[in-house]
Amino acid sequence: MISEPELIGAFGPDRTAEAVGGFDSDRKPPTGTGRGRGCGLLWAAAGALTASALWAAAVFAYGIGPAPRPDTHGYHLDARSCSTMRMTALTASVGERADAPGLVPGSIEHPALDTIECSMTLTAPKSSEDGYGWRYGLRVGLEAELHKETDPLPEFEARKEETRWGDGADRVEPVPGLGDRAYLLAVDESSSELRVVEGGAVITLTLSTTMDYAGSDEGREPPPVEPETPAAEPYHADLITDMREVMAQLKAG
Repeated sequence: MISEPELIGAFGPDRTAEAVGGFDSDRKPPTGTGRGRGCGLLWAAAGALTASALWAAAVFAYGIGPAPRPDTHGYHLDARSCSTMRMTALTASVGERADAPGLVPGSIEHPALDTIECSMTLTAPKSSEDGYGWRYGLRVGLEAELHKETDPLPEFEARKEETRWGDGADRVEPVPGLGDRAYLLAVDESSSELRVVEGGAVITLTLSTTMDYAGSDEGREPPPVEPETPAAEPYHADLITDMREVMAQLKAG
């Protein structure tokens, strides 16, 4: 559900000033040269003031110049941030944690950008097995980015329909009242993503439903036909609830 523009370059090639010949060294300067020089200085000063005023107006009207840094809203990311994946609502709906949330390699810690990625698995209790030893579960992922130099909102909007796998979602719905902007992406029948941007923070929760053969722990072979994977949509409300908890915990940390 993680480009720093710079103003670089010169306005033209370096070149030395060239003298214009043809002046008679015996010719005397015309009367009033000093006065003309004073007028020239006044015109130069006036021109500089005008240029400054125009530049200030352009900065104000068109946003030329360095952009303000985004508000981080107190978010903090580090290796301990995976512990924010309590997934209270989803766990209550599914059953139990199959493992603790773990940090995925590849995190970034940089003055301009911090990122983390975590994952965990939830599973239904064994009592929910069907007659063939299958039981359903959820794989949940957390991706968080903290942009400290540039505002991520324009890129967030531009990529709102693109899933983490680079494909388009089956359906994209705005989620009101969550961060500055939020979208719920129904990737397919069994996978969904919830993306939120708040100031410089971009947070994504991914959810995929699974069917696992519980008998594999006992060395049994699974039946030849795997049951249909449950739909992800029934868990969307829980996903939004858990996103609020993750956001609060990332600020508290």
